[in-house]
Amino acid sequence: MKQATLDLLQELTETSGVPGYESRIAAIMRSRLEDVAEISSDRLGSLVARLQGTSERPRVMLAGHMDEIGFMVKRVTDEGFVQFAPLGGWWDQVLLAQRVIIETCKGQVTGVIASKPPHLLPADERDKVMKRQKMFIDVGATDGDEAREKLGIRPGDPIVPCSPFEVIGAGDDRLLAKAWDDRVGVALAIEALQALKDREHPNTVYGVGTVQEEVGLRGAETSADAVGPDVALVLETAIAGDVPGISDDESDVALGDGVAIYVLEGSAIPNLRLRDMAIDLCEEKGIDYQLTVLERGGTDAGRIHQHEAGVPTLVLGVPCRHIHTHAGIISAKDYETTLRLTVALCEMLDEQTVQSLVE
Repeated sequence: MKQATLDLLQELTETSGVPGYESRIAAIMRSRLEDVAEISSDRLGSLVARLQGTSERPRVMLAGHMDEIGFMVKRVTDEGFVQFAPLGGWWDQVLLAQRVIIETCKGQVTGVIASKPPHLLPADERDKVMKRQKMFIDVGATDGDEAREKLGIRPGDPIVPCSPFEVIGAGDDRLLAKAWDDRVGVALAIEALQALKDREHPNTVYGVGTVQEEVGLRGAETSADAVGPDVALVLETAIAGDVPGISDDESDVALGDGVAIYVLEGSAIPNLRLRDMAIDLCEEKGIDYQLTVLERGGTDAGRIHQHEAGVPTLVLGVPCRHIHTHAGIISAKDYETTLRLTVALCEMLDEQTVQSLVE
């Protein structure tokens, strides 16, 4: 993987941006694309980068959501502890003992998610999953006044996992970081537009960083209104099942086996002709791919494909282990194959081809 891509992925994953607080990610997108495309935004905060090719239509939307799962300060207790609310889907079991960063008006505050220790729990509770409502964040404050006044913590402050980007393993293929869902999609949208700038493409491509996907696909709806797409590719992660405890019938997606093409996800069934076009393109160009089904959950495709009279839509995913936790692992190879497929599809989606998707 090119160093420039690694640098982009590190910058995107280490920058905070929970739902409603995506402005820093939008600023990164803007800085990377302002010399490539025409930049605008919708009124909810989604960034839209327009790159015209040889034709105004069709409009091809590449959507990656800018937000990551995180938390929000709910209350600061008189003892100086922080109670918090989730932003996005968390499994309570992964929260305890994790470091987090609270973004306050006075800067970043580090804390740790904690609860009553097992030594003090009744025997019948020790083997149960601790509920989030019984947890708190310890920021080291002596009391509530210190937490509120000196540290600047107040309700509404965003909270993100403390998890730096790192290349791990014996080679240089495995990348560990928070927020792959969906900074990997944002990176793909950026690099696809950068690649297409110097190539001929028979359409106008819109690279979109959407907001608030993790709390209801909200930015997908407003940005689709802003773009008016004729066809859409949603750039996402996919759940890798190549870890202990996950059977092939739950997920047979594996790191290193290529781009994951969604044949079903919880909020949308893909356009069948666009799905088959992507598969055929992989076969033709020797792009490694795998097919995936996500029975629960959803992506921005859930809103985009229902825009106006309907938009042919397909979700492409970079396989990721340990999704919706403080840190996930992806393969650089899978990222690169997903980028190749995305660019190749953009190069062939002319007006006649897009029209054939709905005839």
